[in-house]
Amino acid sequence: MEAKTVPAIPTGDGWQYEPKWDGFRAVCFRDGEDVYISSRKELPFVRYFPEIAEAVLTLPVERTVVDGEIVVFTPEGAGLDFDALLQRIHPAASRVARLRRETPASFIAFDLLALGDQDLRSRPLAERRAALEEVMNPTTPPLHLSPCTDDRSVAEGWLEDFVVAGLDGVVAKRLDAPYRPGEREMRKVKRERTADCVVIGFRWAKDQEGTAIGSLLLGLYDPDGQVWQVGFTSGFTQAARRELVAVLKPHRSGRSAEPPPGQNAVSRWNRE
Repeated sequence: MEAKTVPAIPTGDGWQYEPKWDGFRAVCFRDGEDVYISSRKELPFVRYFPEIAEAVLTLPVERTVVDGEIVVFTPEGAGLDFDALLQRIHPAASRVARLRRETPASFIAFDLLALGDQDLRSRPLAERRAALEEVMNPTTPPLHLSPCTDDRSVAEGWLEDFVVAGLDGVVAKRLDAPYRPGEREMRKVKRERTADCVVIGFRWAKDQEGTAIGSLLLGLYDPDGQVWQVGFTSGFTQAARRELVAVLKPHRSGRSAEPPPGQNAVSRWNRE
């Protein structure tokens, strides 16, 4: 099941709210001593996250299918580290083994699709959740049970507090809904985060050096007054790209920086 973005958390009865975890969507299949972990695009994940496959074997059921999210927690456990999670996808077995020790992954379960010989996908979410809680009780890391609530005010609190910890927002699901693969039955709300940045430089548009701006480099000041690049913005219309050349011309410092490895666009810096 997929989620459709909405501007606000749905109201009314019959909703279950959950945190939206910022990780890799995954489905864990267990059949006796065999475990298979599939990505949302049905790619195999077992080789990249062997610690999760081993943990699935500790569940108190021989056959099951669990839907959830693979995440990496920060060292202090107060948030999520998506960059560290991305690094876990590596072809070298030695690198996988090292990263398993350095940045262990966790699996957060939020739905149960099969139990024993029973296909639960046609059952309402309320029944599937109750069965999931039995299967996941007790749980020990790296397996976790995603919290849920039918109280919208609690979900609002998650939206405010959890985003700071690196979560992606809140998901709302109908308690009476079956599991429909590929359909956008769920609703998701993301908390927008804003920052007042300064334009510290730019990159020319591809094959249009001197005539059109491709992207603007953005910076923020630290408490000591030092400015640091924090990102960039692009997606301008062709007309705006040409207009920006004239706008930035009086502010150009004449300095440029070589691009990071693997990138082609040289950065030009502005004066403060």
